[in-house]
Amino acid sequence: MGDGEPKEPLDRRLRHGMRVHRAAVSVVVFVVGVFLSVLAIGFFTPLSSLSVFVTFNAVTNQPNANYNLVFVIVGPIVAILGAYLVGAYYYARRKFEHLMVTKSKAEFLRNIPELEEILWDLTPNDESRYETKRAELRVRR
Repeated sequence: MGDGEPKEPLDRRLRHGMRVHRAAVSVVVFVVGVFLSVLAIGFFTPLSSLSVFVTFNAVTNQPNANYNLVFVIVGPIVAILGAYLVGAYYYARRKFEHLMVTKSKAEFLRNIPELEEILWDLTPNDESRYETKRAELRVRR
């Protein structure tokens, strides 16, 4: 990088990182949503008397701001978004792996449009696997 090469812009590096680590990011979003929802449930239900929730509630229920009210709204939304991301990723992964194991060139050719659409939800490594499979079966663009 010291040779005068300009660094890639931050947004491009961020998009590439998000694409490479798509599974981990989606799982983290889901876990954060579930955690926020559990904190909200722990404040507004009889579970608030448990020692774990007493500690969290002391931190999140400040005299001038009750963050648990925000958790009630944000927690389920983030959990649903995370569940969708996790489900979409693993559904695409399963479908991609099924289509990549085929030995039949005819079946592969029939599924090229579906494969290329699925690749939007997968990582760059999967794109290179797809290109290798195309070359192996001698399929032209």
